[in-house]
Amino acid sequence: MDKTFRAFDPHQILLLPPSLDDWLPEDHLARFVADLVDEVLDLGPVLADYTEKRGYPPYDPRLMVRLLIYGYTTGVRSSRAIERKCVDDVAFRFLAADQAPDFRSIARFRRRHLDALAGLFTQSLHLAVRLGMVKMGRVALDGTKLEANASKHKAMSYGRLVDKEEQIEAEIAHLEAAVRALLADAEATDTAEDAKFGVDGKDVDLPAELDRREKRLARLQAARAQIEAEAADKARRHAEDIERRRQQRAGTSDEQAVADAADKAADKARPKPKAQANFTDPDSRIMKNSDGAYIQAYNAQAVVDEAHQVITAADITTNASDAPNYTTMLDQSAQNTGTHPKQALLDAGYCSEANLQAAKDRQRSCGTDTFMATGRLRHDEQVPPAPRGRIPANATLKERMARKLRTKPGKAAYSRRKAIVEPVFGQIMTCQNGRQLLLRGEDGARAEWRLLAACHNLRKIFRHAGTIGLTALAS
Repeated sequence: MDKTFRAFDPHQILLLPPSLDDWLPEDHLARFVADLVDEVLDLGPVLADYTEKRGYPPYDPRLMVRLLIYGYTTGVRSSRAIERKCVDDVAFRFLAADQAPDFRSIARFRRRHLDALAGLFTQSLHLAVRLGMVKMGRVALDGTKLEANASKHKAMSYGRLVDKEEQIEAEIAHLEAAVRALLADAEATDTAEDAKFGVDGKDVDLPAELDRREKRLARLQAARAQIEAEAADKARRHAEDIERRRQQRAGTSDEQAVADAADKAADKARPKPKAQANFTDPDSRIMKNSDGAYIQAYNAQAVVDEAHQVITAADITTNASDAPNYTTMLDQSAQNTGTHPKQALLDAGYCSEANLQAAKDRQRSCGTDTFMATGRLRHDEQVPPAPRGRIPANATLKERMARKLRTKPGKAAYSRRKAIVEPVFGQIMTCQNGRQLLLRGEDGARAEWRLLAACHNLRKIFRHAGTIGLTALAS
C-alpha cells in the first residue's frame, strides 16, 4: 500500500512510568470527585472510627469514599462492580491511585461507615447552598417506590403464617414422637445408639430434620409477632388521634384518657389476614409502584428545590402512603437549609384532612403556601376554572384547596410540580441505577437513599460550578 499510517506498536515498552494525572481530561467528573473528597468534604466522622493502631493498615478512607461517591454517581454501586472497575476503568483507577481494593473491603467499609456516608447528603446540600443553588422559593415533595433487596415471593401473609405455624407444630409433634420411639429402640444396644446419634452423641440430641423444623417455626413465630405488633401500633396511634380530636372538640385535655384509649385499642387489635412479613428483609413491604405492579419495596421521599433541582430533604418510610410524610419532610427540609420555602407543591397522595389542616397552620406560622392536589386527573383532563364569587363560609378545607388550585396563580404554581421533582427521580433511577436498593433493613435503606441523594446533588454542583467553584469553597 502507498498510504502511510501512524506508527502503532502494541508491544512498545514505556520508557517513563505513566502519570495518572494525564489519563483524564481536566473537566472530568472523576477529577471533581477527587478534589471534593480531598479538599472540601469533612471526613471526620469516618476517621474518628479508626482508634486501633494494631493490625494490618486499612485502605485510606479518602480512597474508599472517592470510589463510593463516583460509583453511586455513575450507577456503579455493587462492591464487586467497583472492584472490577478499579482494574478496567480509567476513571476508577485514577481515583484509586492505581490500587484495587477487593469487594469485601469495599462492602465492609460501606457497612461500617453507613451513617457517615449518609451524612454526606447534608454536606452536599450545604455546598449547594453556599454556591447559591438553593433558593427555597418553591419546592416539590414527592415519593417513589424503591425495590428492596428481597423478593416478594419470600413474604407470607398473616393468615398463611398461622396455618403454616400450626402445620409445622403438628409435624414437630409427629417427629418428636418418632424420635422417642427411636430412642427407646436405640437403648437396646450401644451400636444402634452410636449409629443414630454418633459416637459422642447424646440421647437428647435432635435429628437434623426436627432441628430444621424448629428453626423454621421460630422464624414463622417471629414474623407473626412482627405483624401483630404493627397492627397493635397502628391501632394505638389511631385511637390516640381520635381521642385527642374528641378532647379538642370538647375543650378538654386528659393525656391519661388518651393513653387508656390507646392501650384498649392495642389490646383489641388483630392483624388483617393479608398483612405480610418478608423473611429476607422484614422491614420492607409490598407496595404498588407507578406501573401498577406490586413489589417488595420502600417508600423513598424527597423534597426538591426548583432553582437547580437540588434535593433538600430525603428519607425512607415503610408506609406505602405518602400522606404521613408531609409535615416531617418539610420540617426536615427547613432544618437542613435553615429556611422555610415560600411555596410547597404536592400531589394528591398527600391529601388528607390532617395535612390540609397542617398546611393551613404552616402558612400561618412559617409562611409556606401549600398547593396540594385534592384528587387525580385523568390523562389529558384539564383543571376546571374556579367558580366566581366568594368562598362559602361553610366550605371544607378540601373544597378550599380545590378552589385554590383552580385559580390562575394556583394553576401556574402547581403546573411546575412535575417539572421540579419527577426529573430528579428519573435521573436517580437511570443515571445512578438507583431503582433497587442494595442494603437491607430500614436503616440501611435510609442511608443508601440519602447517599444516592447526596450524589445527585454533587452531580448538580459539578454541572453548575465544577472544580473552580470547589476551589473557592475550599479556600
